[in-house]
Formats: sequence, structure tokens, C-alpha cells
Amino acid sequence: MKPVRILLIAHAPLAHALREAALHVFNDCGGDVLALDVQAHAEPEDTLQKARALLPAQSEDGPLLVLTDVFGATPSNVALRLVEGRNARVVTGVNLPMLLRAWCYRAESLENLAARAQAGGTQGIMLAGGGSAPQNQRPRLHHDSDHSHHQQ
Repeated sequence: MKPVRILLIAHAPLAHALREAALHVFNDCGGDVLALDVQAHAEPEDTLQKARALLPAQSEDGPLLVLTDVFGATPSNVALRLVEGRNARVVTGVNLPMLLRAWCYRAESLENLAARAQAGGTQGIMLAGGGSAPQNQRPRLHHDSDHSHHQQ
């Protein structure tokens, strides 16, 4: 089974910026993480053609995960049209934790990968600083006798 290819479609310059950040962390993801920045005032039909051009003909039947930024905006609307009739899923609200999670688990089934991407995106968001502990972590008390406790 081929690993899932990942396509980022987002408002410019977010798609390419996320791809570059993923390459910074995983320098081997270049060939399987594609990016399409949607320029301001771009026509949806033109954007759809550019997205189709990014996908080689042999990958049309291969699994594809499309990550977009804002549901209902041009990038997600184009993504939904792009995946019609394909073995593909679209997840909106893309962020770097979502992309990195998707990259790490791209050998899983498309359904599992889409769920992992969604979980990675939401779990990567937390309130930090301001005296509060990050989500799912207890604050470390100064008098805590457990010196080996690590909040990871």
C-alpha cells in the first residue's frame, strides 16, 4: 500500500510556509507533501486546474489527504471539488501540528490518517503562558517532591 500523499491548499502564503516548516522538521517529506497557495482574487476554476496539475496522473487512484485552512473559503471549496471521485479526504483548519501528525502516520489508511490529522490539529492548540499549565498537564508546584516529574 502506497503512503498517502498530502496536498496543502491554503490562502497565500500559508500552504508553502507550512510545507517549508514540515521540511525543516522532516527533510524527507518533500516529494509527498505538495502545496498550492491560493492568491487573492484567484478564480476558483484556475485554482482547481492548478491543483489538478500538481497531482501526477498515476496518483489519481492513490490515497490523497488534502489539508486546507478555512472551511467554506476558496481553498476548501477547491479541495472538495478536487477530491470528487478520488480516494481522498479533506480536513480543514490546517496548522503545523496537523501537518506533522499527518506526515508521521501517512502509511496508515486514509480514514485513520484523516482522524489523526484532525486530532493533531486540535491537540496542538493549547493555552500557554499567563500562569496556566498547558492543556492536560498539571502545574508544577515549587514544593513538589517529585523532582523527576516531566510535563510532556
